[in-house]
Amino acid sequence: MRVSQWFRGASLLLGLALVSACSKDAPAESATPEGNALPLVVDVEGQKQEVLDWRAERVERLQRPDGWLSLVALNWLEYGNSFVGSGATKGVRLPVGPEEVGLVTLERDNTVRFKPTPGAGVLIDGKAVNGTVVLRSDVDEGGPSVVSFNKGDASFVLIKRADRFGLRVRDALAPTRTGFSGIDYFDIDTSFRFNARFEAHPAGQKLGIVNVLGMEEPMDNPGVVVFERDGVEYRLEAVDEGDGRLFLIFADRTSGHETYAAARFLYAEPADAEGTTVVDFNRAYNPPCAFTAFSTCPLPPASNRLDLRIEAGEKKPRKPGTSA
Repeated sequence: MRVSQWFRGASLLLGLALVSACSKDAPAESATPEGNALPLVVDVEGQKQEVLDWRAERVERLQRPDGWLSLVALNWLEYGNSFVGSGATKGVRLPVGPEEVGLVTLERDNTVRFKPTPGAGVLIDGKAVNGTVVLRSDVDEGGPSVVSFNKGDASFVLIKRADRFGLRVRDALAPTRTGFSGIDYFDIDTSFRFNARFEAHPAGQKLGIVNVLGMEEPMDNPGVVVFERDGVEYRLEAVDEGDGRLFLIFADRTSGHETYAAARFLYAEPADAEGTTVVDFNRAYNPPCAFTAFSTCPLPPASNRLDLRIEAGEKKPRKPGTSA
């Protein structure tokens, strides 16, 4: 190759690198060159489209008939027998459905049994049942048994929190669902997308997470993610809900102001072979308790309360009856 050809090729590559580096949409964290390699060109528009697609999927999940917006009650069970239904004399009173749906029994060994009332139109996991069945809870393998009634518009599932069991009730016709008008967001800002370092904890480490009811539950705590903003290092303890993803429960300087006061949630993929993962705060979202009083959201540990304004992701939920 002639020297003049080599200089022309090098000049072209350098020009492309400068255009990429000077882009006003370039994220704060970019790939670090190795050796003499040029910086990678970041697909900013592609990243923004990923966030828009994620937002659409998030809203669709919220609005499903069995989504968080359909919650209408959470009834904690006492040991022994309790009739379930909308009747005024029922031990577990529902805000929807027939006067009596069935009989629930919480036994001393923490087995929960349910016997549907004949003629109440009850299905369990989509099937009519005669007699008594043992209900699975949300912590059991296979997920909770779904007890549906009101022609399928209403249902309840058994949940377990710490040492307590409760019936979480849904109604597809709940005003929180039928009157839902959308979510407000910060503008997408790729400077809040970070290539974070993952620092693993010893295998089996747990972290006590307190929920909005004041119950503390130990959760798997695989490690901490570390990112840098404006020259300052920030750390977030991650928990694992069982699927291997890094679940980040955090609060920041926007909490209680532009964003929901208690917390926001964010998922990151497991770290790669180099110990890095992407933390994109444009996907930070409100917990279910921001939309309903009948959820049991976890709160951020003290270490995950950031002295930083995360001006990305979801803002406070809209008040009922408003569109903005």
